[in-house]
Amino acid sequence: MQIGLLAKATTSFPMNLGSEFEGKNFLVIGAGVTGQALQEFLTRHGYPVEMIDERDSKAKRTIPKEIDRKKTIAIVSPGWRLDHPLIQELQSLDVRLISEIDFAWKVKSVLAPDQKWIALTGTNGKTTTIQMVESIFHAGGVNGVACGNVGRTVIECVEHGFEVLAIELSSFQLAWSDLPRFEAIAILNIAEDHIDWHGNFEQYAEAKMKLFRLSKLALVNVSDATLAQSFQKLKKGAPEVAAMAFHLDTPSVGELGLVEDILVDRAFTPDSSQAFELAVTSELPSSAPHNLLNALAAGGLARAIGIEASVIAQGLQSFALDHHRLELILDQDGIAWIDDSKATNPHAALSAIFSFDRIIWIAGGLAKGASMTELARATHHRIDAAILIGADAGLIKNALLEQKPQLKIVETDPGLRGYDLMRHVVTVAKSLASRGNTVLLAPACASMDQFSSYAERGEAFTKAVRELVAS
Repeated sequence: MQIGLLAKATTSFPMNLGSEFEGKNFLVIGAGVTGQALQEFLTRHGYPVEMIDERDSKAKRTIPKEIDRKKTIAIVSPGWRLDHPLIQELQSLDVRLISEIDFAWKVKSVLAPDQKWIALTGTNGKTTTIQMVESIFHAGGVNGVACGNVGRTVIECVEHGFEVLAIELSSFQLAWSDLPRFEAIAILNIAEDHIDWHGNFEQYAEAKMKLFRLSKLALVNVSDATLAQSFQKLKKGAPEVAAMAFHLDTPSVGELGLVEDILVDRAFTPDSSQAFELAVTSELPSSAPHNLLNALAAGGLARAIGIEASVIAQGLQSFALDHHRLELILDQDGIAWIDDSKATNPHAALSAIFSFDRIIWIAGGLAKGASMTELARATHHRIDAAILIGADAGLIKNALLEQKPQLKIVETDPGLRGYDLMRHVVTVAKSLASRGNTVLLAPACASMDQFSSYAERGEAFTKAVRELVAS
């Protein structure tokens, strides 16, 4: 039951979450999954709380006029821009604003002071990597959970007795947050994404790299061009952080890397002459380069909190990739049909395309302000034909034709939606593909112009392939 912001004190005392929250009222900004979890937490512990969201009928649309600015704290859910009018109004009222991550950290400091937090961020691979970490927890009997931008919210997991939280953090969450101090973090990669939210690439990258300064130990993928250029600057700017590199070359002392077909740790060893085997690449669910980097990051985070290398090997071997991430739908007549609908930006699509040769590429949707020029330049030699969908199909078409003017490109009807669109796409792909081709759905764009989510897009593609090709 929702409690009014100005309601009188409940008959039971609120649980003590620290003196700074004593006698406070709360606004929760955003009625999504995180907002609902925050409201439930505060209500359960007896604090007056109101939820505000312009698009949700169950929440208030505006800030209450009778607000007591001195007694009110507004907790901001992910995705709210710092310059949103509602946020600016709260700032003009001198209402204290705090991110959901910062609030959860303060609650953790009171309710679970011994709980350890580790975290990761990146443009791509976050969910896969954090799920790898959770798989390692399971293999080692560690009382830990993956949460944050995937699965359960952080506030849900703080008070449930977990010894370790492995937190996936988006650029939205990091832009708002400053308080946590993580035992270890990993930064996977940084490429153009969410430019429409952050304003430019520099601000997006800065939000991601903020995580480096919030940790005791940081693992950085120096195979990534942006991170390789920034690595020394990051170390110089935060000398108190133990900085370690990971990559797909032979690791030096203090690094994690690849020796032939073995993932190797030379960072968490008793002396410089030692190295630990973390996994054999052939035993992993995917040996694509980006997934090997994900595995190194997951293994490094686990090693940072004392998990044995043998346990990491077990956890990585038992891990299974999630749906819509390089998922093989069908291999028939020498043609592979791959669903990587989770590739919602150019960097993710590049990783997918580099995993195959002779591609029939299905791409398009909402580009979110990202350029397709570098993606086309790097991948055009692998693409035999392209089938383009969605609002920003023209952006991809122009980028491809600039690199490969004779490339076969099929543009689809922008009025088609959902399964009707994918039936048409798969019909066209079937007519274009020949033995040796990979038909790859890796859109490089968000899905909301023609689907409810990337998952629905992938499911529609899968259904169409099974109905129109497998049968």
